[in-house]
Amino acid sequence: MKFLHTSDWHLGRAFHRVNLLGAQAAFVDHLVETVREREVDAVLVAGDVYDRAVPPLPAVDLYDRALHRLADLGVPTVMISGNHDSARRLGVGAGLIGRAGIHLRTDPAGCADPVVLADVHGEVALYGLPYLEPALVKDEFGAEKVSHEAVLGAAMDRIRADLATRPPGTRSIVLAHAFVTGGQASDSERDITVGGVEAVPASVFDGVDYAALGHLHGCQTINERVRYSGSPLAYSFSEVHHRKTMWLIELGAQGEIAGAERIATPVPRALARLRGRLDDLLDDPAHAAHEDAWVEATLTDAVRPDDPMARLAVRFPHTLSLAFDPEGREEEDGASYAQRLRGRSDQQIAEDFVAHVRGGGHANEAERAVLQGAFDDVRADDSRQETHR
Repeated sequence: MKFLHTSDWHLGRAFHRVNLLGAQAAFVDHLVETVREREVDAVLVAGDVYDRAVPPLPAVDLYDRALHRLADLGVPTVMISGNHDSARRLGVGAGLIGRAGIHLRTDPAGCADPVVLADVHGEVALYGLPYLEPALVKDEFGAEKVSHEAVLGAAMDRIRADLATRPPGTRSIVLAHAFVTGGQASDSERDITVGGVEAVPASVFDGVDYAALGHLHGCQTINERVRYSGSPLAYSFSEVHHRKTMWLIELGAQGEIAGAERIATPVPRALARLRGRLDDLLDDPAHAAHEDAWVEATLTDAVRPDDPMARLAVRFPHTLSLAFDPEGREEEDGASYAQRLRGRSDQQIAEDFVAHVRGGGHANEAERAVLQGAFDDVRADDSRQETHR
C-alpha cells in the first residue's frame, strides 16, 4: 500500500511579505497529479495546514479546492491539526467530510479511533494524533506531568491498546505533529525557536509501522520508520539548502517499509544568502547564478553604504532581506544579540535574564519551575482564546 506523506502547508503564509498563494496552489496541483500518476492509496497530511488559527479567505478557498480535488480522485486523505491550526475550526464538519474520504483528526480524545484501509494483505489502521498542548490535554490523557513527552506517550499508549484489539497482522501508521529528538529545526518554525517546545524521543512511536511527522520544515529521516516530510515550500532563508519534497512510502505485507521515495515539489524561486561588501556583491561574477533568486544580503562594509537596497536591486531585483555586519565590529562573545538568542527557548532566555539582573548566579530549581509554569499557562491561555475567538 502506497502513502503520500506531506505536512506543513502553512496556507496563507508569506515569504518576507511576498504572497505565496500562487506557489501554494501550484503545490496542490502537483500533489493531486502525483496522487493520480503514482496510484497513491492514501494521502497523509501531518498538520499545520494553515499558517494561523484564523486564516485569510483566499487560503481557506485553496484548502477547500484541495479537499474537493482529493475527494474526486477517490483516494482517502487523513489530515491532522498542527500547532498553527485552530483544531476546532479545522475540524468543523469532520463527520460529514469523512463520508467523502477526507478524514480530519483534530480532537485529541479521538486519537485511538483509526481510519482503516485494506488491501490483499489485510488491514492498515491510520491513527491521527493532532498537536497536543500539554497543559490542555494532560487531564484527558492522565499524563503524569505537563510535558510533550508525557502527553504524547499517554496518547500512544491508547493507540497501542487499540491496535492490540485488532486482527493479528494489522499494519499501522500514526500521523503526529511534534518535535522529535534528532530532528533539525529551521528559523521558520516559530514555535520551536520561540515557544519553548521540547523534543520527544523517537521511541515514543514504538509499536507502529510508520510515523508520519509534521512540525519541522526540512525533509528528514529520524529512523526508517519515523520521518518528517518537511514543508512543501521554503518559509525562511534558513531553508536555503533544503530540497523540498514529499515522502512516497510503500508499506509491505508485513508492515515493513518496502519503499521510501522523495518526490520533489515545485520551487517558485531559488533562495540565496549573500555576504560581503556591497561593491563586491555587485561586481563579483560568481554571484551571477543568484540574480533571479530571492536574496538575503548581509553587508560587511565598515561604513554603511548609501542607498544599499536600491543598488542591490539593480543586480538582484528580488532582494527581500538586508542586514549589516560590519567587518571588525566587536560583539559580546563574538556574536550579535540576534545570534545569541537564535535557537533558544523562552524559558532559557528568561533564566538568562534572571542571571543578568542578579549580576551572576543562575535561576534555582524553584525559580525555573515558576518560570516554566508561567510559560505553560500563557501557551494554554493562548490556545483557549483561539478556540473561543
